[in-house]
Amino acid sequence: MQRLSSSAPLAGPAAALVVGIVLGDTWPTAVPWWGVLLTMMVITLLLYRWSGLQSVSILLAMAALGAVRSSSVRQQHEQVSWPDGKVRYEAVIASEVTEKPKTMGMDIILTDNGSRLKCYVTKDDRSRQLQIGDRLQLSSTISRNSDWHFGSFDYRRYLEVHGFTGQTFVWADDWQRLPDSWQGLSLWQRARLRFLCYRHTLLQRYRQMGADGDEYAVLAAMTLGDKSAMTQELRDVYAVSGASHVLALSGLHLGIIYMLLSLLVVRRRFRVVTQLLTVAAIWGFVLLVGLPASVVRSAVMISAYALVSLAGHRRMSLNALALAALCILLVNPDSLFDVGFQLSFAAMLAILLLLPLVDKQRIQRFLFDRPLLRWLWGLTTVSLAAQVGVAPLIAYYFGRFSTYFLLTNLIVIPAATAILCLALLALLLPATGVLLLQVTAWLNAALTLIASRLPLASIEGLRPSALQTAMVYVIIVSVYLIIIRYDKSV
Repeated sequence: MQRLSSSAPLAGPAAALVVGIVLGDTWPTAVPWWGVLLTMMVITLLLYRWSGLQSVSILLAMAALGAVRSSSVRQQHEQVSWPDGKVRYEAVIASEVTEKPKTMGMDIILTDNGSRLKCYVTKDDRSRQLQIGDRLQLSSTISRNSDWHFGSFDYRRYLEVHGFTGQTFVWADDWQRLPDSWQGLSLWQRARLRFLCYRHTLLQRYRQMGADGDEYAVLAAMTLGDKSAMTQELRDVYAVSGASHVLALSGLHLGIIYMLLSLLVVRRRFRVVTQLLTVAAIWGFVLLVGLPASVVRSAVMISAYALVSLAGHRRMSLNALALAALCILLVNPDSLFDVGFQLSFAAMLAILLLLPLVDKQRIQRFLFDRPLLRWLWGLTTVSLAAQVGVAPLIAYYFGRFSTYFLLTNLIVIPAATAILCLALLALLLPATGVLLLQVTAWLNAALTLIASRLPLASIEGLRPSALQTAMVYVIIVSVYLIIIRYDKSV
């Protein structure tokens, strides 16, 4: 444990912040969190002569800071209220418009106060023509977020985590399109909307290449983070086969993009400039796909890696992961309750902690001149480590365990690399889009085969409680600590 804390000094503060966020969310008003924070800050200053006690005090202050941020956000959620009956308002569409059985679904931003709503408009020929960036005048009843639950999934918490303060249904005669204008939106909202509109343009390029159906849905999700075209059947195929992670933009995708950008700027003469330009391009992509927590986490880590690589360090570190957690949670403590955030961090944490247990020098010497075996070994160990990290959460939230996850990763990771590379090439040279669509179709076919033809592809009906899930992680951590306690090579 001492070796771990010395190699990752930010891990302690990040863990303390997480604990504080949970406490503040659980008891937002029962404890005067601001008073606790100020008290711990004063105590920290007074303990300057006792470094050990001061370190503990700093962790307690970080926990209090997390509680302050979380309780403040929780109180804001609880104070949200909307007028009774119909109200007239103007809004801008801020997402891809999704066709549902009877409605067209979209996210909207109210121009008078910047609130985000889930909006459903009666489906007809007019509403089918709506697209991101359109300005509308609507008349409808706005209600608070729904309290709908499914197993461990809390829809209201999901909406709150993603910034939605309400939802509304609009009849066909109760809306009209206004001349395009983003007046009333903040500068940040306009910037995000500008990037999302550009993403819409790129998605249309896929359509022009001939992408449709499942191929288009996978391309849109895997390369640009848009899942609006994913059908439930296709989601089930990827979930049962254990490939859902490839549809959610994360470290895998940003790592591939970083590698491609690094290959394009191989000149070592201006390393500082090229690394800064690469990091800027990475953050441009993060804005393009809508700033999901898993992508922001990866971008922070890659940024830290790019900077420390200038000093000769070539490995991702636990410290970079802790830095990413601190940045995201201080800005938006609600991110802690996002399933994607939890899965992303759990997978990366498991990889960083568990890989050194098997990445021994004698194994590396054996694999040094065997590139195929080295690739298979690396892919297998990373997949196993990530699965250890996310399996309890997947069982808790989704009630399943995908038994062929190793086979699936042997297929989806090379396919994802090829699809991202070909997508970039196809956007520059549309004629190569045929190959891109073919690779995507092969991927869908292979995963459909795994999900539907192989026996026991997924163990369903797993519904561990929150306490049981937590205890599984306690066991995993305990085993890990025992191993590093007696294995001096780690």
